[in-house]
Amino acid sequence: MSKTNPRLASLIAELKSVTRAGGGDVWNDVADRLEKPRSTHAEVNLGRIDRYARPGETVVVPGKVLGSGVLRTEVTVAAVDFSGTAEIKINQVGESLRLEQALEDNPDGADTRVIR
Repeated sequence: MSKTNPRLASLIAELKSVTRAGGGDVWNDVADRLEKPRSTHAEVNLGRIDRYARPGETVVVPGKVLGSGVLRTEVTVAAVDFSGTAEIKINQVGESLRLEQALEDNPDGADTRVIR
């Protein structure tokens, strides 16, 4: 079944296009996860990101980032969506990006970790 959310559908197409053009396998993995039903999309709290992220890397969440927990590690977090408190907490320490922007900034997927 095709996605009815036009933003998500175009994001998946863009992720697959970058992968075919020689981008990193990370983006193909993210596209595959986003193609699945929404109930299986990741919902990740900041505490989990803080636990697994290393300073200076880009953390990709194929879903939504929630604001529970504390983020002490300076990272760039890219996701489909953020809760209001998560975005505020991330911007105090690091940087929050929409997935489309992260794809533009880093098409080869270097220093990228997928957390779900």
